[in-house]
Amino acid sequence: MSEQHVKGLSELNDFLQTLPVKLEKNILRSALRAGAKVTQQQAIANVPFKSGDLKKSIKIGTRARGGRVTAMVRTKLWYAKWVEYGTRAHNIAAKKGGWLSFGGIFAKEVMHPGAKPHPFLRPALDATAAAAVVAVGEKIKSRLTKEGLNVADVMVEGDE
Repeated sequence: MSEQHVKGLSELNDFLQTLPVKLEKNILRSALRAGAKVTQQQAIANVPFKSGDLKKSIKIGTRARGGRVTAMVRTKLWYAKWVEYGTRAHNIAAKKGGWLSFGGIFAKEVMHPGAKPHPFLRPALDATAAAAVVAVGEKIKSRLTKEGLNVADVMVEGDE
């Protein structure tokens, strides 16, 4: 991941500190959702399989606690971590007294060879970090402009 320098964020932060807390939280939640949306779209594009379950499960969430607003891109699909990180070879055993069935073959236990990792979330964050920060800044600017306030542009150095 390359290092990015963003201009205009400190001015935006100083300006946000002058706003009422409720308005600041609403603006920040909206802005962080805009930034997370950039990463979410890339994560969906990175999913290595044709099945839509994993793609559909990639969601954005925001939270405001104790004066801190956060956003996240995540999936609650039970096997998503295995796709992202892969698995080691491991033994799968039937429950006591039971059998495993694979394509008409029955066994008490089988050796799973493991699965190669197919990262989709982390590469999405790495690829979109600068664009997400700019999206956050632009959303803050548009929300403040909508409120009748004017602020400086946010730019990633090298994009001017």
